[in-house]
Amino acid sequence: MKNLFLLLFLCVSMQGFSQEEEEYSNLNWLTDFEQAKKESESSKKPILMYFTGSDWCGPCKLLKKDFFSTEAFKNKAENFVLLMVDMPRRLDVITPDQKKKNKVLVKKYNQKGGYPNLVALNDNLNVIGELSGYTFLRETDRHFAFVEGLIK
Repeated sequence: MKNLFLLLFLCVSMQGFSQEEEEYSNLNWLTDFEQAKKESESSKKPILMYFTGSDWCGPCKLLKKDFFSTEAFKNKAENFVLLMVDMPRRLDVITPDQKKKNKVLVKKYNQKGGYPNLVALNDNLNVIGELSGYTFLRETDRHFAFVEGLIK
């Protein structure tokens, strides 16, 4: 009976986790900078880079839930080319090649090393804005003001 209960609990837990990931992935998050650059050049949309430590950064996980997974952000996301730059600690989250590419982006665009960090680039790859951090107070006002200020 205990085993059955444990199995049921695991199934329900995993279903909730997969739905959260699915909801988050409904946005077109790119992970390749070159692809984002091409899309930005052709669409004339700014690149919104999201520096995250998806498997270790508590504020990153909260920002994902409180900001990026909301309908309000999804409505604004169409104005950007979205680029996620993940620096996980676990080896199975991204490929070694992707981690190497992400380290280059961190060195160039996230020099202070804060997580989470949002950096906006125009279609000429000039930094047009940056917003770092997210507190456990879970107030997204600064983040919405930041993305709205980038929309022309």
